[in-house]
Amino acid sequence: MSMISTYLTSDHHRCDELFAQAEESVAKGDWLKANANFAQFLAAMRHHFGMEEEIAFPAFEQATGVNNGPTWMMRMEHEQMREVFDSMNNAIAAKNAIDYLGQSETLLIVMQQHNMKEEQMLYPMSDQVLGTGRDDVVRRMQAFDKSGA
Repeated sequence: MSMISTYLTSDHHRCDELFAQAEESVAKGDWLKANANFAQFLAAMRHHFGMEEEIAFPAFEQATGVNNGPTWMMRMEHEQMREVFDSMNNAIAAKNAIDYLGQSETLLIVMQQHNMKEEQMLYPMSDQVLGTGRDDVVRRMQAFDKSGA
């Protein structure tokens, strides 16, 4: 039996590790590595958001009939993070460590709060309301992984 909460929480940790690697590269002034690390982090975050926005959230909304609740808020927070990603990307392109690290600090706070809401509230609620259907949701997210989407 697969759990949405286990699968997506594990993916949060993977994204967090990539985030830390990018920040470390910027702090050291290794711009070549920073660019590569940030690109990996960005790809991982886009993939994570995709799994949630295209598979997990719609499944939750269909099961509950609620479209303007927690999933709506998570989508709004994803948009806020995407704006910070753009600023961070610009800072790397400009080789501006001060700007990057300031944006990074903002993103860290937003991500920690966001992840806590998902991990403590939305994911467990999803596992509960989807029941045995959660196995299909996890399988679809794993296929999303393999599709390179």
